[in-house]
This record gives sequence, C-alpha cells and structure tokens, in this order.
Amino acid sequence: MLKGILDGCLLAIINEKEVYGYELAEKLQNYGFDSFSEGTIYPLLLRMQKDNLVTSTLKKSTAGPKRKYYSLSEKGEQELEHFIDRWNSLQTNVNQVLKKDNQ
Repeated sequence: MLKGILDGCLLAIINEKEVYGYELAEKLQNYGFDSFSEGTIYPLLLRMQKDNLVTSTLKKSTAGPKRKYYSLSEKGEQELEHFIDRWNSLQTNVNQVLKKDNQ
C-alpha cells in the first residue's frame, strides 16, 4: 500500500529543496516512516530518474565522496500535483468509509 505513497512523499520532499539520498531517508524517518532506509530509497530514485521525474547532480561533500543531489524536473512537479490530487481524493473516500458517512 505504501509503494505509490512513498513515491509521492519523496517527490514532495525533493520539491522543498535539492536533497541527497541519505538526507531523504532521514527526512522520512523524521516524518515517522521508520522502516525505510537508503536501500529502499535509491531504487525508487533511480526509477524516478529514468522516468524523468527527478534530475541529479554530483556535488562535493564536506566529508567523504561527492554526493548525488536530486531535484524535481518539470515532469516531476506535474506528477507531484497529480499525486496530491489523488491523495486528497483517496483520503476523503477512505475517511467516508471509516466514518460510514455515506450510508
């Protein structure tokens, strides 16, 4: 169930500012997604890059090797908007079922 939701969350975080993989994992943990690691995130980022949703740039790191920073492409911004619309609709529908508002 989290598969598509995680994609949307990653797009939303990347939309805030350019970010690298480990930083994404930390931000997800800060939002309560404790079960996701870099190992989960990198394959998603690679797919998003292949789908032209994100772009990446290698930049110097203050410690260690260069880091790959991700930012949203125009297509990624559009996909984020579509995700938000779908999420709002899904959330409304699920809440109606759980509250039995539509009997």
